[in-house]
Amino acid sequence: MISNLSYIHPNAKIGSNTKVDAFAYIGDDVEVGDNCHIMNNATIHPGTRMGNHCSVFPGAVVGAIPQDLKYKGEHTLLEIGDHCIIRECVTLNRGTAASMATKVGSHNLLMAYVHVAHDCIIGDNNVIANGVNLAGHIEIGDFVIIGGMTAVHQFVRIGDHAMVGGGSLVRKDVPPYVRAAREPLSYVGVNSIGLNRRGFDENQLTAIQSIYRELFIKGKNIQKSIDLIESTMPTSTEKHNILSFIKSSERGLMKGFSGGDE
Repeated sequence: MISNLSYIHPNAKIGSNTKVDAFAYIGDDVEVGDNCHIMNNATIHPGTRMGNHCSVFPGAVVGAIPQDLKYKGEHTLLEIGDHCIIRECVTLNRGTAASMATKVGSHNLLMAYVHVAHDCIIGDNNVIANGVNLAGHIEIGDFVIIGGMTAVHQFVRIGDHAMVGGGSLVRKDVPPYVRAAREPLSYVGVNSIGLNRRGFDENQLTAIQSIYRELFIKGKNIQKSIDLIESTMPTSTEKHNILSFIKSSERGLMKGFSGGDE
């Protein structure tokens, strides 16, 4: 299962039934779980911790040092969960002293040429399409889809179940359950199709749409919208998630859009 034309450092730990192809490179202080496939010409640098059932395609560079001039050689990590697919020429950088780790959850698909910079935190079940660039310290929730060639500014957060259109410039936070597109990035509706696929019922969708109608369609001040939502709309998990995300936003939210369909 391990080609004699690959290089694996003696201190690296490789799980059972993991396949390593010819010309793959696995450095010191690397841990790769069970049932993984490290393909030819993939490079895995020190400090990488990879779970089970992951695939790393040719040309990917996993766990390289941060592209950050403040990085001074401290020992940091890249942590990857289970069932992740890392396609051709993806680059995943380790953390810096700011958080000591870049973290990628489980069941993520990172398509070709995705870049994930230092100290990013990516949740589970996400699809990040070809050529997406994530700057440092970005947080992405669960079940997020980011369209190809999108660039995301450092420290931005993207909430659970959000969908960002391809070619977007994401400079502000994108809250949960929404579709975001246009320039500047704006609300264009609730991610109804994605939510339906994940088992959200009509009552949940209606509640989410009502909240975002107040926040992004009616043109009110955000704080006034929050006060109205808190005082008049029924308690729900979705309401809690949306308001918690908005209240904790440091970069501010993407724009509303009065012509967006719901």
